[in-house]
Amino acid sequence: MISFDEAFELFTKRARPVEQAETIPTLYAVGRVLAEDVVSTIDVPSWDNSQMDGYCAAASDLRGASPSHTVRLAVSQRIPAGTSGAPLEPGTCARIFTGAPIPAGADTVIPQENVLVDDEGRVMFNRSPRPGEWVRRRGGDIACGAVAARAGERITSAKLGLIASVGAGYVKVFRHLKVAVLFSGSELTAPGETLPAGGIYNSNRYTLRGLLRDLDCEVFDVGTVRDSFEETVAAFRTAAQAADLIISAGGMSVGEEDHIKPAVEALGSIEAWKVSLKPGKPVALGEVCGVPFIGLPGNPVSCFVTFLLLAKPYICRAQGIEDVRERPLYVRADFDWKKPGSRREFVRVRKNDRGGLDLFSNQNSQILTSCAWADGVVDIPAGTTVKAGDVVPYYAFGEFFK
Repeated sequence: MISFDEAFELFTKRARPVEQAETIPTLYAVGRVLAEDVVSTIDVPSWDNSQMDGYCAAASDLRGASPSHTVRLAVSQRIPAGTSGAPLEPGTCARIFTGAPIPAGADTVIPQENVLVDDEGRVMFNRSPRPGEWVRRRGGDIACGAVAARAGERITSAKLGLIASVGAGYVKVFRHLKVAVLFSGSELTAPGETLPAGGIYNSNRYTLRGLLRDLDCEVFDVGTVRDSFEETVAAFRTAAQAADLIISAGGMSVGEEDHIKPAVEALGSIEAWKVSLKPGKPVALGEVCGVPFIGLPGNPVSCFVTFLLLAKPYICRAQGIEDVRERPLYVRADFDWKKPGSRREFVRVRKNDRGGLDLFSNQNSQILTSCAWADGVVDIPAGTTVKAGDVVPYYAFGEFFK
């Protein structure tokens, strides 16, 4: 049995990044992983522009304006967004709107709510502004030649907008990672079917498919495999022909009805089998017919947690992402963990309205309610206790899919 840290290093080291890439419209690229940098060919913004609706002027023409001394300037032009004004006539101001270019001769913007207009249509200024006030500078967001998004980054919605802002209509991304999933156990029943005596509904199938879709993988579902060595071997052969990675759930023990390990060894090899981790000790890494294989436990919580902690970083590395290590927040525990365990444990918790973390009452590995209730896990090293008030490392579930 290896430590969690050893398992993490092994999983991420063995991940084989996909090599093929494709160029797709930026509009449809959210969730994909960039295969090359996106370099801006323009300054963003491309010109100095107004941050507010108001009036632009030369700050020197407003020198001395104060509540006791009003400076009046005539309006010489009107500049809506999407147009370009003429050079500003000396001693005048221009009506300007948010996003419109600052004309030559102007260097400051005064918001419309800070001025009045007299009966002759002249604008009355009662404050002397500094040059540059309420002006967005050219290249203030991204300079021409700067990298807007880097290869190896997953394109989030925010990054998608950033890429679009530099005018990139297409991006080069790695192709989708093809992941085959299979689920071992004669007791597994599909939701919607009548549950037979001794049967359970196959929740892991839905959990894993959802997790893989969240990571923008292409899922090949082999389905449920009965407790048979021959059927398990046949299912692995099918999976190996269709995928870049095979993930199984269940059948990870070494009893007479657990056939994952012997089937994998018959078709390939296993490099790791057990991890000093709770929930989720039986986690495997190997290969089947030359295709990488990850075996996850059958208990629903163990399957969910070990996917996040070990399978997810493997998948991200295989998708071309370099930095796959999650970084915790340090948050106050509002619970006691009195019994030190022999394995490193990741317990399900949820943030409360007091700024601390509450512990789900039942941490058993078959209580899937704990994962649906929780918004993250706390990392408790082996042999460690926690007292209410201690600051603990907390991994938010939402951070796993940014």
